[in-house]
Amino acid sequence: MKAVLCKAFGPTENLVIEDVDSPSIRKGEVLLDVHAAGVNFPDTLIIEGKYQFKPAFPFSPGGEATGVVAAVGESVTHLKAGDRVMALTGWGGFAEQVAVSGQNVLPIPAEMDFTTAAAFGMTYGTSMHALKQRANLQPGETLLVLGASGGVGLAAVEIGKAMGARVIAAASTTEKLEVARNAGADELINYSETNLKEQLKALTNGQGVDVIYDPVGGTLFVEAFRSIAWNGRMLVVGFAAGGEIPALPANLPLLKGASLIGVFWGAFAQRQPHDNAANFRQLFAWYAEGRLKPLVSQTFPLEQAGKAIATLGQRKAVGKLVVQVR
Repeated sequence: MKAVLCKAFGPTENLVIEDVDSPSIRKGEVLLDVHAAGVNFPDTLIIEGKYQFKPAFPFSPGGEATGVVAAVGESVTHLKAGDRVMALTGWGGFAEQVAVSGQNVLPIPAEMDFTTAAAFGMTYGTSMHALKQRANLQPGETLLVLGASGGVGLAAVEIGKAMGARVIAAASTTEKLEVARNAGADELINYSETNLKEQLKALTNGQGVDVIYDPVGGTLFVEAFRSIAWNGRMLVVGFAAGGEIPALPANLPLLKGASLIGVFWGAFAQRQPHDNAANFRQLFAWYAEGRLKPLVSQTFPLEQAGKAIATLGQRKAVGKLVVQVR
């Protein structure tokens, strides 16, 4: 089979594509014939040795994949060969086949194609867990989404609307904000042109926002928290801005009676698989109703997986990028 390989930590230019043996599966695992694989921010980190997991060389990046089950290992009872599925792989998705734990594999709806499914699992799974289990977002509350034009940001906008929130989308350009508007955002803030704190004060009549969804980190982190409402919740989803991880003065949560909440969907999916499955049942129902519309802005052939990762790493992507494997 063909696979994109990382043989040493470094930039995307170091990735190669080679023919390798198909993976074998162990008890509890599934062999997946990969049709498409989503590109996510951890892919930019894992090839440079900056992610919390460091696979043995050589390995294929690609943290999520969709396709058809080729074989199931012992003790896997909820799946069978021929099932159309999505999988949280961690790494290995940029290859024609990947072995993955059966508990990380979910069937996809009949009406969902593989490219859409490759843009769905990690982004919508992350945002649903963040807004439901971690923030306990309630109808009528105000949700601020930073980086609102990216994969998880757009998912948070759509899910927030589906949950009945008033959604304020913030991004760095007019073009990115238009994408967020099309996803259902009620209010827009261009934080490269205006003061985020002042805009939020005006849009909330000085009350602040109930929930902040932050997949960006960087300089806006503290500024956004200073705009949080009493009993507000700030969701730490990621640090796509790069650079130094921001620090928050400890008196700020105290003064606002507010919470700083970490979001690690991958660990949640492993530790609470039944809750994760329930989340996806709701997500698939919203998708069937047309309330969730994953935006795939670009697709790349397997041979250009490195270019796809680089495009995301340079923050040039709007919505989701997908690698077409088959």
